[in-house]
Amino acid sequence: MGSGHSHGGHDHGGHGHGGHGHDHTAGANARSLTIALGLTGGFLVAELAGAWLFNSLALLSDAAHMFTDSAALAIALAAIRIGQRPADKKRTYGYRRFEILAASFNALLLFAVAGYVLYAGIQRFIAPQEVQSLGMLAVATAGLVVNLIAMRVLAGGKEQSLNVKGAYLEVWADMLGSLGVIGAAVLIYLTGWRWVDPAVAIAIGLWVLPRTWILLRDTTNILLQGVPRGLDLDTVRAAIAEVPGVADVHDLHLWSIAGDDRSLTAHILIGPDTDAIPVRRAVAAVLAERFAITHTTLQTEDEAGPCAGCGHD
Repeated sequence: MGSGHSHGGHDHGGHGHGGHGHDHTAGANARSLTIALGLTGGFLVAELAGAWLFNSLALLSDAAHMFTDSAALAIALAAIRIGQRPADKKRTYGYRRFEILAASFNALLLFAVAGYVLYAGIQRFIAPQEVQSLGMLAVATAGLVVNLIAMRVLAGGKEQSLNVKGAYLEVWADMLGSLGVIGAAVLIYLTGWRWVDPAVAIAIGLWVLPRTWILLRDTTNILLQGVPRGLDLDTVRAAIAEVPGVADVHDLHLWSIAGDDRSLTAHILIGPDTDAIPVRRAVAAVLAERFAITHTTLQTEDEAGPCAGCGHD
């Protein structure tokens, strides 16, 4: 298809959909991320000190997750600030995709941390080390409180932003990690079993991996311009084909820029003696009503060639 196909035969539905609402959401997410970053970043130093002082791998594993929490929150904040920049002549979609790159980096970082903890945990099973359980308990309890507060702060924005969702999942996993460390500290205090510390450290690492994989899968799908989650391309194609006047649909593309939006382009073959403009409007209405796809570019063609009904030769 040549570039000439673009003349006049397009309907752009809902171009204003990303304006003030997105800015408001981004501002709210930035505030919650800033608060959570202050909490987790502030406690990270204490947890690292505790892991070193009390020789606890479980605390170190929890601290590693706390570090990735802080990194995730800092990157997410930067992503929101950069993502709010308007589109320009070089980046016609703007900078919102930066948020997805940041979320992918967070997932890869968590994979690396989990790998280190698994390795160190196995080493400690081979050569058990003394752990100061009471100090470990005190630090883990404080960490639990910090994580619960951070989870509460982030809960509101996790459905609107993949980055906030990623940060929430990491804090949630870290909260479970704190519970695990508390349990390990009590058990070590009561029994003296040194192997409990690396066992809990490994369990924390394994617990976070499935959630990290889900986050990486979702962000990779967006980066590959995949069909957004919750939509089926064949169903969308069939819905377009059912519109009166549509004879065929081809060159159908459906993607998302940052996970909370949906864009579609398609070439639509219309029947003879059919007015293209009402058909395009009807298709755009069906896409908006049934699939919440409000950013559409539809090109109509007839048997004679592209640009049907658009007034150009």
